[in-house]
Amino acid sequence: MKITIFLNGKFIPEEQACVPILTPGFLYGWGLFETMRAYNKKIVYFDKHLERLKRSAKLLDIRCPYPLIKLKEIIHEAVKINGFRDAYVRLTLWKCEKGTDILVMVKKYQPYPSQEYNKGFRACISSFRQNENSSLAQLKTTNYLLYRLAYAQAIEKGFDEAIILNHKGYIAEASRSNLFFIKAQELFTPSLECSCLNGITRRAVFDLAKKHNIKAYAGNFCIPDLYASDEAFLTNSLRGIMPLVSVEKQRIGRGISRYKLTRFFMEKYKSLLEGL
Repeated sequence: MKITIFLNGKFIPEEQACVPILTPGFLYGWGLFETMRAYNKKIVYFDKHLERLKRSAKLLDIRCPYPLIKLKEIIHEAVKINGFRDAYVRLTLWKCEKGTDILVMVKKYQPYPSQEYNKGFRACISSFRQNENSSLAQLKTTNYLLYRLAYAQAIEKGFDEAIILNHKGYIAEASRSNLFFIKAQELFTPSLECSCLNGITRRAVFDLAKKHNIKAYAGNFCIPDLYASDEAFLTNSLRGIMPLVSVEKQRIGRGISRYKLTRFFMEKYKSLLEGL
């Protein structure tokens, strides 16, 4: 199915899209993006995504061509024009010679089969490392090579995800997700200082933990900490919460049938979406 995109001020069919190639955005990956989910035509955590985009644009010296309220109108219109009730939305800004190019792309959301959530993901440990000293590590830039390589490596090896460590050997994140693990009914996740993205769903999980009086900690954790955990799960804006059942073929805890707290977070997060 062909889609309609918003490119530099106009809604056009995707096949008519044309951008200059001799720009800093194209040549050097000088750009940023936000990936959002539309659920029942409503953008999940819309304001939080746009605020993060605003902060990142300032750090990258990229001027957003529209105020945030106008961006919201454009994205809502893009979802409406394409007629999707549930959608994947990507907003991209990149540097051009005389300012900023902007693209809003909307595609039909393809939910992961329920079987995937029932059996969980299997992860490997990537050979690619995150630089914990990089000021860009927590930004969603269009130069996403580290994550693409890590993910491709995982798929080639027959895994679903790749866990990325930083140069100190601490867990940073996964190639397309933040990572949490549970030990003795307490929640743990890498701190931002480990160079993980401050994911929107990551923050939602912290909010849920606080609301339900579940202790949650962000810190420096190694792979043995993950192996010693009772449960683990991955989060991102499109998948939501996905159980992580093994790392390098080593089972986490006593198996997914014992993932009671993970299931609790999955149910509460689903309720959040349904209540939008």
